[in-house]
Amino acid sequence: MTQAGSTALQASGTMRSAVLAGPGRIRLARVSIPDPAPGEMRVRVEGCGVCASNLSPWGGEPWFTYPFEPGAPGHEGWGTVDAVGDAVTDFAVGDRVAFLSGHSYAQYDLTGPEQTVKLPPALDGSYFPAEPLGCAMNIFRRSRIEPGQTVAIVGIGFLGAILTRLATHAGARVIAVSRRAFSLEVGRSMGAAETVPMDDHWRIIERVKELTDGVLCDRVIEAVGKQWPLDLAGELTRERGTLVVAGYHQDGPRQVNMQLWNWRGLDVINAHERDPAIYLRGMQDAVQAVVDGVLDPTPLYTHIYPLDELGTALDDTRDRPDGFLKALVANG
Repeated sequence: MTQAGSTALQASGTMRSAVLAGPGRIRLARVSIPDPAPGEMRVRVEGCGVCASNLSPWGGEPWFTYPFEPGAPGHEGWGTVDAVGDAVTDFAVGDRVAFLSGHSYAQYDLTGPEQTVKLPPALDGSYFPAEPLGCAMNIFRRSRIEPGQTVAIVGIGFLGAILTRLATHAGARVIAVSRRAFSLEVGRSMGAAETVPMDDHWRIIERVKELTDGVLCDRVIEAVGKQWPLDLAGELTRERGTLVVAGYHQDGPRQVNMQLWNWRGLDVINAHERDPAIYLRGMQDAVQAVVDGVLDPTPLYTHIYPLDELGTALDDTRDRPDGFLKALVANG
């Protein structure tokens, strides 16, 4: 039987998919299993990470139109290729992969080779949302962290925890600044030399000055996505240091203290990427880092939900209950 014929047979039937029906409303639907077009492949989705970027449509910003397409906006999927379209040569049925797509809150999704990485046998059975792991790798690369530097990371959630591990592995001294006692413990477990509760603005600055003999930090990574942490991150960056904006700032405009930034001669890096090739590189680097033992993200996947509890997963991603770092939705 030809590969095309196999694809047609496998595509018969329906799948379960989450549908974002409106602000704060998820429904499960039965929809047709999609067929891969030329240059595409279909993945039987094992799971999908829940991203903070999903909170804007979940909360109901006025620029969104509902209902969303089935499976959207899930984009941190992994699973097994079960059909390939014409012209796909680097992937085959049975390959276990992680991918960047847009409809992975479902049992199947479509993706292309240019946004997909193979998962080696060493990762068999592992949860692997490669997209957020790849984001962390790209942020780390752009931060230009070197041995002997002092690096403050403001916000120890999933992203901040991974960056703490990568920075300490690179030989930097990390000061973890975060709001929750739990997240500070995570920072320590990932190698932070010092932890500072994120409570009073000026007290934090004075504490970091004490820890750095008044010099402040060579690199500061803001990983929260809110106004105050951005302000604080600038204050913690030394003269001619580098401020890295890694937080997802999509809930409105921001003000910056240009007087401070200008006076200190700061380099400011917006570490978000939109180039698909760079996304892919980050995902590939993440696979290698986990295989090599540089990074073990497994303890950071603190909350696992079935597909029919996606609404709860989104609520918890927003509300961050005690012990929460990262939510995943797993298909049984």
